[in-house]
Amino acid sequence: MKKLEGRALMCIALAAVLIIGLCVFVGRLIVNGSDWASFYANAHVYSGGKLAVGAVYDRNGTVLLENDENGPHYNPDSGIRKGTVHVVGDKYQNISTAVNYAFRSKIIGYNIVTGTKGILFGSGREIKLTIDADISKVAYEALGYKNGLVGVYNWKTGEVICMTSKPTLDPEEDEASGDKESGTYINKVLASADTPGSIFKLVTTKAAIENISSIDDWSFSCTGSHVIDGEKITCPSVHGRVDIYSALSKSCNCAYASLAVELGSDLMEKTVKDLGLTSSYDLNGIKSREGSFTFDTYNYNLGWAGIGQFEDQVNPMSMMVYMGAIAGGGEAAEPYIIMGSDTKNTELLKSDTAAKLKEMMRNNVMSNYGDGNYPGLELHAKSGTAEGAKGTVPDAWFCGFSGDYAFIVCVENGGYGSSVAGPIANKVLQALKAK
Repeated sequence: MKKLEGRALMCIALAAVLIIGLCVFVGRLIVNGSDWASFYANAHVYSGGKLAVGAVYDRNGTVLLENDENGPHYNPDSGIRKGTVHVVGDKYQNISTAVNYAFRSKIIGYNIVTGTKGILFGSGREIKLTIDADISKVAYEALGYKNGLVGVYNWKTGEVICMTSKPTLDPEEDEASGDKESGTYINKVLASADTPGSIFKLVTTKAAIENISSIDDWSFSCTGSHVIDGEKITCPSVHGRVDIYSALSKSCNCAYASLAVELGSDLMEKTVKDLGLTSSYDLNGIKSREGSFTFDTYNYNLGWAGIGQFEDQVNPMSMMVYMGAIAGGGEAAEPYIIMGSDTKNTELLKSDTAAKLKEMMRNNVMSNYGDGNYPGLELHAKSGTAEGAKGTVPDAWFCGFSGDYAFIVCVENGGYGSSVAGPIANKVLQALKAK
């Protein structure tokens, strides 16, 4: 009898171990199943180390990538390939923020019930992106021989229309990952953070509008330089007496350094945090890079930080969403790249502040950049010229919105923002308007 009891207990213990092991396996399957299915050794969905199933399309149904047993095949237009590769990905999956890397399980068609769709049905899942292939090609061609980035998104819906970066590559022709120019595999709209120059003055302006009660009566006399803590902040020219409108439109460094010091480091730090510039956005699981800022208690450095220099590092996606929030009366839809995704609105600033900034950005175009240079767009914008290392040509920035679209453009070592980055923005926005 005791032997029977002992054997029964042993059977119960073994059954318990089996059940626990099964539970552990099921739990790991739920958590890791998509990674297991996406592993490169899975011959059902990979051929020669490259995906053999699945397809990626743009918002209009244009083929961006198709995979079969011979590997990946990209759009026949080289301009579209180069303009979208940082979103779609290269054949060797070197771009970690690209869909063929980040969404492998979706492309393969994995789910926990049927496993990989390719095994059951002979093909992978089709993914339709919010990206517009034609607009991405326009952005790629507009950048010309310069490196940089172009981002456009619909601030009402959250759909990202364009994320084009240079240096780029042709994924159809590329055969090796070595000897590439620095930044070739980086989607700069998502994954970079750089000195913004004077586009950051829109951040300082937001803080000034909300925290200086007499901002409409505020003025500053620019003599071309402004001494803070015994050191000089300089402007490219003498701007004379400026109010808040003309200080922004003329992009007066001296005035904005003065404003930053008046506002103080704590308030400037709170402002970048409130505007989402120190956090990231989640685009269907792909996260943008966080920005970083140092608002020194040493007023000279604080002055330069308020201008968009010193240690300011802005992520283009976050800045673009801020542009959308100004257009949207203080809030904008959070960005996404897979068609049909759910989104939510994020509130970044007060509605009356947004209205004021919107008016000021329109004034920038009409009084400085030239409304005739952007026909039919009713453009609201701010330019920036970001100084880098001594002896280098500054980066040219241009950001803003037109209608439902917020945008950001950066041309590395391009020079002045409005004259270099502005025409690129115009080409892309005009192409959007013509659709």
